Amino acid sequence: MKLRVARDVLAEAVAWTARSVPPNPPVPVLAGVRMEAKGDVVILSSFDYEVSGRCEIPASVEVEGEVLIPGRALTKFAKGFPSKPVDIELVGTRVRFTCGSAHSELPAMQVDDYPALPSMPAQVGTIDSDVLSKAVAQVSIAAARDDTLPLLTNVCMEFSGNKLTMLATDRYRLAMREVEWNPAKPLDAVVLLKARTLADVAKSLVSGAPIEIALNDDDAVASRLIGFESGERRTTSVLSDGEYPQVRRLFPEQVNTYATVGRKELLDAVKFVSLVAERNTALRLTFTEGNLHLEAGQGEDAQASEELVAHLDGNEISAAFNPLFLQEGLNALASNYVRFDFTHPNKPAVLVGVDEPGAEPDPSFRYLLMPIRFGV
Repeated sequence: MKLRVARDVLAEAVAWTARSVPPNPPVPVLAGVRMEAKGDVVILSSFDYEVSGRCEIPASVEVEGEVLIPGRALTKFAKGFPSKPVDIELVGTRVRFTCGSAHSELPAMQVDDYPALPSMPAQVGTIDSDVLSKAVAQVSIAAARDDTLPLLTNVCMEFSGNKLTMLATDRYRLAMREVEWNPAKPLDAVVLLKARTLADVAKSLVSGAPIEIALNDDDAVASRLIGFESGERRTTSVLSDGEYPQVRRLFPEQVNTYATVGRKELLDAVKFVSLVAERNTALRLTFTEGNLHLEAGQGEDAQASEELVAHLDGNEISAAFNPLFLQEGLNALASNYVRFDFTHPNKPAVLVGVDEPGAEPDPSFRYLLMPIRFGV
């Protein structure tokens, strides 16, 4: 194998493909990135039994062939090359890189032992890359981040007609986002995908071009797969098994108190007041007519408070929340104002975005937050 490729193109493709290289591979061969020179392209691929990645880049190929290169070392090499074309050549059992006056080599791994990548499932539709990226960012923050309850580390994706609904919860909060997508055929399906995998896919495939979604949810196959493809990049992931909890019922059917405040002002205040809060210390919000009082800390501990203008429709109310969870919910909204929908101080509050006090909320994104005892 012998080829030449642009340095920046190579570095970006290697960095993207190496995402699927496991940090602790179960077998040594999975630590590699496969590079195949064919025609006028180079195909890079990686695989860790759960997630696979494949990327094509243009190249000047002199001799076709394939090689398996240690993924971490290849990533470092590709980043470190000067901004000149990179010549790559397989010489015996080593891969030689030449970039201007820089020369380096890496040992080649046994490419014959590398497993074949899973086949891409059948395409079921497309979605705008920016829409998917923003929606996943809003929802994935609420997924569990440890494996205490493995099912809750997933995002639940519900496909129904031209609507895609994503839900995630860690038991202390719940995020739900509805977006439109373009199904290739009628589809009603519910799948579970690891939140970190979905977040990584949504970030890495943003290019302005539509993202093709491929799905094989046939229970008869050994592994249920979902695939995403945009441009010359594609990735597949194994779907998680299990039935996601019926979390929609957590959203209250009736609300008796609405409190509206400037989102950016509240976010800044939460950041300031929570500076004094120890880990898991509650942040109390007290809404009265025309005012919001925030405070954290009590007794001999450090304390902080701030006052903001607020609009209240209903009874005065005071509730306490985890400051980090509140910050992440406020960051997920893109509106000028945030409205808190309350039923009781000890019951979950729902955050929705509004353009101005009294306006109808954006129904496409809702963030439910469980209250906690003040002073805990």
